[in-house]
Amino acid sequence: MKVLITGASRGIGLEATKLFLENNYEVIAVARNFENYNLDTETYEFDLFETEKISELVKKIGDIDILINNAGIMIVPEGENYPDAEKEKTLKINLESPVKLIEEFSKRMSGKDGGRIVNVASIAGEIGHPDIWYGITKAGIINATKSFAKKLGSKGIVINAVAPGPVETDMLEFNIPKTRQEELKKNSILKRVANPKEVAKTIYWLAVESPEYINGITIDINNGAFMR
Repeated sequence: MKVLITGASRGIGLEATKLFLENNYEVIAVARNFENYNLDTETYEFDLFETEKISELVKKIGDIDILINNAGIMIVPEGENYPDAEKEKTLKINLESPVKLIEEFSKRMSGKDGGRIVNVASIAGEIGHPDIWYGITKAGIINATKSFAKKLGSKGIVINAVAPGPVETDMLEFNIPKTRQEELKKNSILKRVANPKEVAKTIYWLAVESPEYINGITIDINNGAFMR
């Protein structure tokens, strides 16, 4: 079976790629670059900011069974300064591109035996975030997951999402000050942030093992840090 993973060259995407490979899936990896990447996958260097080229990318890739929309960016604004260019980049990469990929690949899935889609959202989409546009896009992904589940479920396509809290990745390291990281750890039951493998295992379960009756939901991965 074929799995496409965006943002596959590092962080959560990289761990998800390893997990699917370990379980004998054929992985198609999409990322902006594959520096220091040595996994046995089909790779496509592609910037998801270029949403107008996604249809062409899908044609090159062909049919897949599972889509993992993992790629995303976070901007650290300086005070109230949030440049329009950065806002556009966040909207396109975090929200428009995964929606476009769902639209394009679901056409192919519905013509076969269906398929599975897992979107990587964030707790920011549920409680807000200092990067307001990051939070908005992640809220949008959670909503898109529900909407597409209703639209595609009758065609045999199961779509769910995960909403991690802070995860030990480059995004956390380079965007969140150390003092804030320590505060976040204190809020969790285990007094730590998640590691990428924990999120990858949840993605894999939703993509492969979860019952088809679980559809349109978002699984929080935050160790009690943001109980509601």
